[in-house]
Amino acid sequence: MAHSRSVTKAVIPAAGLGTRFVPATKAMPKEMLPVIDTPVIQYVVEEAAAAGLTNVLMVTARSKTNIEDHFDRNIELEEVLAAKGDAAGEQRVRASAEIASMHYVRQSQPLGLGHAVLCAADHVGDHPFAILLGDDIIDARDKLLQRMLEVRHRHGGSVIALMEVEPQQVSAYGVATIKPTGEADVVAVTDLVEKPAVADAPSNWIVVGRYVCDPSVFDVLRKTPPGRGGEIQLTDALRTLAERGPDTDGGGVHGVLFRGRRYDTGNKLDYLQTQIKFACERPDIKDEFVPWLRSYLDELGDLGLIREGVDAPRPGQRRGGAAT
Repeated sequence: MAHSRSVTKAVIPAAGLGTRFVPATKAMPKEMLPVIDTPVIQYVVEEAAAAGLTNVLMVTARSKTNIEDHFDRNIELEEVLAAKGDAAGEQRVRASAEIASMHYVRQSQPLGLGHAVLCAADHVGDHPFAILLGDDIIDARDKLLQRMLEVRHRHGGSVIALMEVEPQQVSAYGVATIKPTGEADVVAVTDLVEKPAVADAPSNWIVVGRYVCDPSVFDVLRKTPPGRGGEIQLTDALRTLAERGPDTDGGGVHGVLFRGRRYDTGNKLDYLQTQIKFACERPDIKDEFVPWLRSYLDELGDLGLIREGVDAPRPGQRRGGAAT
């Protein structure tokens, strides 16, 4: 049965301190770290807008005003670029203010992702909505969010994105118990556990940073006690909805099995891999960058600083071989 209530709003939690990237994040939000010349958070907002979600709420914290400034007009800079005859630069500066209708709310205390989502309740109201984590980039060629919206329209309830990883990696993520449906890339989620021990993980399908949530998640979050790390976990609330099943007010939980390109910018190694991957594909950079990179790697090999066949992840791939 199709569910006609459409999803029009996206929530992007961006209140974290970015401790993995100090000192760079001492005075700059981690979400503003650039991939080449574009902040990570802009890619996330562009993804939401490309899926038709142009009403975007950013959940921020103190010292995150740089994010608000980035998505606002900078008339002075635009005028300087115009005076220099740099029309392309002027348009790039202006473009970030035209992607979506941006709104902001502060998370006053770092009480977890579930609490950050709960801060969006007044803005979202009783409508379904999407959540996009601010340090995950999904390749624009892989229409994950659009697919999740289709699944929500067909099945109702909440929808989460799942990726398969090597078993030893599950302890860093929320992990789903799943069962097949009639669609190859859609599963029913019957249980979720946050960062289980490897021996206790119900599968090696992890939750990645894209969700489409039924508004019933807010009532569940209000009743969800702090979990792992003393924080209110979104995973715990979704677990409650999954356990209730599809024939309840919450509509259950489905998962979309994503096998596309995901770039995790939340840690240094994956962030550097993302930079290299994007540089190798950027039309204005790749013709110079790729030959330089080959030459540099050859030079390192000649110096004995890298070895052929060393077991290291390729750009866009996590250690252990799981695609990201």
